[in-house]
This record gives sequence, C-alpha cells and structure tokens, in this order.
Amino acid sequence: MLPSKPELTGTIGAVSSTHWLASNAGMRILESGGNAFDAAAAAGFVLQVVEPHFNGPGGDVSIVALRAGAESADAICGQGPMPGRAAPEVFAALGLTHIPGSGLLPACVPGAFGGWLRLLAEFGTLRVADVLGPAIEYAEHGYPLLPETALAVEILAPLFRAEWKGSAEVWLPDGRAPKAGSRFRNPALAHTYRRIIKEAESASANRETQIAAAHDAFYRGFVAEEIAEFLAGGAVLDATGRRHRALLTADDLAGWQPSVEKAVSLDYRGHRVYKPGPWSQGPVFLQQLALLEGFDLAGMGAGSADFLHTVVECAKLAFADREAWYGDPDFGEVPLPALLGAEYSGRRRALVGPAADRTLRPGAPGGRTPWIPLSPPGTEPETNPGAEWMTQLRNGLPTVLRATEAKGDTCCVTVTDRRGNTVAATPSGGWLKSSPAMAGLGFALGTRGQTMHLAGGHPNSLAPGKRPRTTLSPTVVQREGEPFAAFGTPGGDRQDQWTLQFFLAVADFGLDLQAATETLAFHTDQIPASFTPRLSRPGVLVVEDNCDPATAAELRRRGHEVEPVPAWTLGRVCATGYGPHGFVRAAASPRGRRPYAICG
Repeated sequence: MLPSKPELTGTIGAVSSTHWLASNAGMRILESGGNAFDAAAAAGFVLQVVEPHFNGPGGDVSIVALRAGAESADAICGQGPMPGRAAPEVFAALGLTHIPGSGLLPACVPGAFGGWLRLLAEFGTLRVADVLGPAIEYAEHGYPLLPETALAVEILAPLFRAEWKGSAEVWLPDGRAPKAGSRFRNPALAHTYRRIIKEAESASANRETQIAAAHDAFYRGFVAEEIAEFLAGGAVLDATGRRHRALLTADDLAGWQPSVEKAVSLDYRGHRVYKPGPWSQGPVFLQQLALLEGFDLAGMGAGSADFLHTVVECAKLAFADREAWYGDPDFGEVPLPALLGAEYSGRRRALVGPAADRTLRPGAPGGRTPWIPLSPPGTEPETNPGAEWMTQLRNGLPTVLRATEAKGDTCCVTVTDRRGNTVAATPSGGWLKSSPAMAGLGFALGTRGQTMHLAGGHPNSLAPGKRPRTTLSPTVVQREGEPFAAFGTPGGDRQDQWTLQFFLAVADFGLDLQAATETLAFHTDQIPASFTPRLSRPGVLVVEDNCDPATAAELRRRGHEVEPVPAWTLGRVCATGYGPHGFVRAAASPRGRRPYAICG
C-alpha cells in the first residue's frame, strides 16, 4: 500500500517515541539547545509518567548511542542485576519451580533511572533538572490517561484495594479507577524527582557532580531507604497465589552502577548495525542478518511467500541460539564471535529448507554443546481462579488486555540531532502490574528476574548479582561510516523480528523510514517466550491479515500454521535518522495510534 504519511525531515533534530508527549518533550530539549542524548533522557523520563503500564523508574532500559563523528557506537546497560540473596536453592525452598512474573521475588536492582542518568553524564550536555523537568510537569499537573492504562487499573483495582495498598494510593484516586482520557496525576513521583533535583543541586554547581549526586540520592540515599523500608514491610501476594518477601536489599542498590561498553556490530549490505550485548537479546538481530545476507531478498520481492518463509526460518535458527547461548557475559563466556562468524552462519544458513521447520535447533559454535533448560509447569496452587486480576497476574508481560485485543508492551524513543548524534533506547519494566507501588515514591519495582532459569549451568541461569537476559533491544545504524538511523519497537521477544523487517525494507528494498514502518508485519512464536509462563507455539506464523491471500496459502502449503491477526497491530516501530545535506529524518509506525514522530 502507499505510505499514509511522508517521512519527516528537518534541520534542528528528530524525535520518535511511543507517546506524543514524550516526543514533544524531546523536541523541546533540542529546540532549547540540548543534544540528542539530552532529549532522549527527557523523553525517557516522560515515558515513565505517561506510559506507566509499560515502564517506570523501577524498571530497566537498554540504550545504544552514537556520537557524531565517532567510528563506533556504545551501549548502556540499564539492566539491574538480581539481588545478592537470589539463588536457585532459595526458590526451591519455597517450593517454586520457576521465578514468578509478579510480586517481589523477581525484583532486580531498578536500572532505568541509573541508565538514563548514565546517558546524560557520558553523552549529554544538560543538567538533571533540565531533563527531569518535563516529567515532573506531567506528573504534577496531569496528563491524559491512555485507554490501556485505564483498562489495566480497572482490572487490577480489586487486587490493589485488597492486597497492593500502595498501588491503590497511586492508581486509585478517591478510591476509584480513573477513566480513559481523564487528567491523571502522580504527585508522589513528582515529589520524588523534585527531591532528587534538590539534593543534586545542593551537592554542587557542577553538572557532572550533580548527576552523580542524583544517582546517589536514588541508589544510596532517600529513594533507596524508602525502597528498603517498603521491602521490610512484609510479604506480598504474587503470581503464585501466595505471599512472598523480597530478596532485594538496600545493599544491592548501593553497589550498582550502569555500564557503558562498545556495542556489538555487524556489516550488512553497506550498513554497520549496532546492538547491545548478549546480556540482551540484541545480537539475535545481527545473527538474522548474517543468515539473510546469503539470500537475494530483493529478488524475492517484499511480502512474497519466499521472503516471509526465508525471514521466519532464519529467525527460528537465530532465536534458538539466543535460547541456548545468551546470558550475562560477566558470569561466563558467550561465544558471540563464533555465532556471528561467516563460517558458522553459512552452516546454519544451509538448514533453511523449502518447508517450515517445527523444531528448536540451536547450533554448536566452536563444537560446544547447546542446552536449553525445559520450563516445567508451575506447582503453585490456584487462588481465586475466577478473578480476572489473578489470571492477568500470572502472565509476566506488562499488558493487561481483553482476549480479543492485540498485545503490546514496552516503550521506545529514538533521537537524532543536527550534528548527527544518534540514540535509540528501549525502556521497560516497573510497570504498574509488576508489583505493589511504593506510595511514597510513586512507582513499583520491576520483575525482569522472571526471565532467568532456576536450572543451573545455562548462560541465563539464576545467580546472585547476575543480570537477567533482557528482551530490550534498540538499534543504531551507520551507512558508509556516517550516522544513518536509530530505531526500536515495543514487543518483548518479538522486537528483533519486527525491527528486522523494518530494516530490511530500508536496506534491501530502498524504502524511506516512514514507508518501512508501514510494510506487512509478521513473526514466529516458535521460540519459548522469555516471560512466564514461557509459552511456545511451534510452527505458528502470525501475519497481519492484509497479507496477500495467495501468499498465505503458499505459506500454509510449505507447512506454516498461518495465524492472521488484524492489520496494523504488530509492533510500533519508532525511527529517526540522518540523511543527505545534513537533514534529520523521523518516522513513527501507524500501529497502536500512539507513536509520534517530530522533526524541527
């Protein structure tokens, strides 16, 4: 189909995010003289306020940043580690076969706040007060509540009133669930951020010292103290139907700093693509490219059965390797050079046949033996199975939706400024469904720990102080050594399928950024999900129903179980870029109706 709107171009800067207010906040920063990294931080903090069903200060963030003129990009890991007391035997003693997807047991060190501050400190130019200002404005004076947020609060309101009393204080003003479109405020979060600014400014007039003081206020100061006091308050109800105490302590927060490292990269048809490391699923995007480079995708034709089949079969192989080999590299070797190598990719590419494969086939890089722990069914008792909130709580994803609605989760922000500074970030975690809100702070802790295995010996097995492998996976691209594009999407495990299709539309089919967000979207659900209950659907190929019927029929003939979903429901790609003549570019997917791109 023809693009619904043009790719935006401008001279000052470009912002694209999953919420229009966050995009506007980022553009305000650019127009006031801040750079792309300042703008991304400001937009990220606004997302915590206006999309609380998808992210919060207690969650996590993955960031890829490229300085103008730099030879390579950097990755910031805002994924906090598991508590020092978290060990498989602790969960075994509780009679648990997996880490639950809600409550306090899966809580990690909250990494989102520190990750955004690290971006500001290393790459930005503004002060803490400048980038927190827009978020405080919306938290204090209110913003229009999204229908998705209102629905989540409505469904979870009985849980909040009966069990998660802090959540009731934050999300049920006057004891009632707020209506979609109403003006909603989070004065507790506004107060938290104002106090952080006050402590930062009282520490020094120096920008860098203020940022360090803000980090200390959160991880070693009053925020950490309030978190510790809340956690010491007792056990809370979680997805098991029972009450459990937290493993996280103030010492876990005090000992953590977000890391900055060289982003992992791969060259593909004249583009250099940068992703976060194997503590995320990011390299799976690069593995797919390494496989697909051996196929003539342009010759197949966009949207053809050959194209969809080839892309999906390569995704199955790459994601099987994710399951077998990815985890925190600080706790063991991840054979990434071998996984991305030409020889290994060639052998794996040869496995793509004419028919759909329904098996999980991880490879053996360097002769290593792959192993994927089975996810045993939970043994926890049913508790009030008739309550919809308990059904929703048992699913570790942030989304609370009716069965007839499409699923979505997580947030995204990308920014490019006039100098060519480029950044993509995917914040998530700490959503309002994850665990009880701390009423005095205005936010909840994250539950990323649920993605870890309790079986030992796997790269993503639980260990004290270890980072859970995250699905958060932003992308930055150079072309001919120059900044070219930054992009990302919500979508959990599916992020690196939907953004891959966007990138192929640009790199192989020559589409502009906006047109690339509007191509047919699809994905395989064959790989076990990262979130509880770790569902897997071998052979299923989910395709938007604007797919050509003849293409769908041919895919079924090849053995795919084609599952149509409504058009324009898969993914919400946000993208910015840098183009000829020094113009910046921006695009936002029409899916979900929330993503918004701005150019100035």
